[in-house]
Amino acid sequence: MDDPQKYLDPLILAKVRSLELQARLIVEGYLSGMHKSPYHGFSVEFAQHREYVPGDDIRHIDWKVYGRTGRFYLKQYEEETNLVCWLLLDISESMQYRSGPVSKYDYACMSAAALAYLILHQQDSVGLVTFDDQVRQFMRPSSQPSHLKQMVQIMNQGAAREKTRLAPIFHELAEQIPRRAIIVILSDCFDEVSDLLAGLKHLRHKRHAVVMFHILDGAELDFAFQEATLFRGLEQYPELLTDPRSLRESYLHEVQSFLVELQRGCRNQNIDYVQLRTDSNLGVALSSYLAQRLGKKGN
Repeated sequence: MDDPQKYLDPLILAKVRSLELQARLIVEGYLSGMHKSPYHGFSVEFAQHREYVPGDDIRHIDWKVYGRTGRFYLKQYEEETNLVCWLLLDISESMQYRSGPVSKYDYACMSAAALAYLILHQQDSVGLVTFDDQVRQFMRPSSQPSHLKQMVQIMNQGAAREKTRLAPIFHELAEQIPRRAIIVILSDCFDEVSDLLAGLKHLRHKRHAVVMFHILDGAELDFAFQEATLFRGLEQYPELLTDPRSLRESYLHEVQSFLVELQRGCRNQNIDYVQLRTDSNLGVALSSYLAQRLGKKGN
C-alpha cells in the first residue's frame, strides 16, 4: 500500500494537484496517528472536576489538585459543538516567493485546507478571509462538508500583486466578526511589527482566540546565497544586485530582531505563535501544534 506519510514532505505534496486531496493526505496521513485524537484539537474544552471513584481511569486524575488538597479528582471535558474558526489567508505579493518548488502561498493554502478539513470533520464551522492591502474574499463560516470545495476554489485563484497591510485588516475584521471565535492567521507578517501587534490586540480585545501561523521560506531564514545575486523586489520594492555574503550577518541580525519582537508581542497577548518553514514537514508541524494545544487545555 502506498505510504501516505510520504506526502507530508511539502515537495512531494506539491505534486498532488488537488488541494482537497492534499488536505486529506495531511490530516489522515499523519494527524490521525496521534495517540490523542487530533480531530478534537480545536474543540475539546475543560469542563469541571469530579471526585475519583474506584474503577475510574487514573490517567485523568488532576495531580495538581491532589497536591493542593490531598484528594483525588478527575478532569472532565466537553466538546463544544458550535466552535467557529476563521482562516485569515495572506495573498499579498510577497507570499509568492519561493526558493524551491513550494511558495509561501502554496504552503499557506496546504495548511489552511488541512485545518478546514480537520474542523469540518469534527462538524464545526470554518470561514475564510483572503487579504492583501484590503479584504478580497469574505466567506462566512459553515459546517457543511461542501464548504471545503468552495474554499479551495478561492485559494486556487492564487496570490495577488498588492502590498501587505495587516494592521488595518485586523482592525476591520475585529469589528466584522461579532461572535467569539478562533482566528487563525496564515501570513509571512511582512509589515511593521508594532502596527501588526496593535491589530492583533484589537482581535484579542474582542475575546477571540488568535493563532499566528508565521510562514517563511527557508532562504529567508538562512540566507544561504553565495554568488552575486539579483534580488527581485516584491510589493513595489526595486531590484537589488549585490554580493549576499557581505550582507548575510546584518540581514540575519535584522531577521532575528523581527522574529523576537513578533514572538514576544504574541506571547504578551496570549496569542499562539507557530513558525512554519516551507521546506518543513507540514503534518509534523500541525500535529505538534495541536498536541500542544490539547496539552494546554488539560492543564
